Amino acid sequence: MSLRVKFFEINLETRGENSIIDITQKVEEKIEASGTKNGLVNIFVPGSTGAVTTIEYEPGLLKDLPAALERIAPSNIYYAHEETWHDGNGKSHVKASIIGPSLTIPIKDGKLILGTWQQVVFLELDVRPRKRSLIVTILGD
Repeated sequence: MSLRVKFFEINLETRGENSIIDITQKVEEKIEASGTKNGLVNIFVPGSTGAVTTIEYEPGLLKDLPAALERIAPSNIYYAHEETWHDGNGKSHVKASIIGPSLTIPIKDGKLILGTWQQVVFLELDVRPRKRSLIVTILGD
């Protein structure tokens, strides 16, 4: 058995704050392209205002998740970050830090091991539209 490491990118254009993009199929395509049958995949967003997680990608949760994040890091409060850059995205940094910039998922028989209703998503938390390049690292045989 020989472990291999493969690197890929997933390029996205977001609509800005609270864009939630289902990237499950894009990750699966990278796994297929890698030829990996069993191992791990890591999805990482370079940047401090984006996040990667899993949710059930359905209309209710697409509303509930941003609403919950707004309660955790409200738009209408002071963020010291604004004193440094004056870019209006202090809340974006807080939200992204809580969720995290990466996710690792097992691969078995060439497929992601996900629950029935579980999808991999990218969350754009910055206050403006962005072009993002997610790094996909696949380790396995």
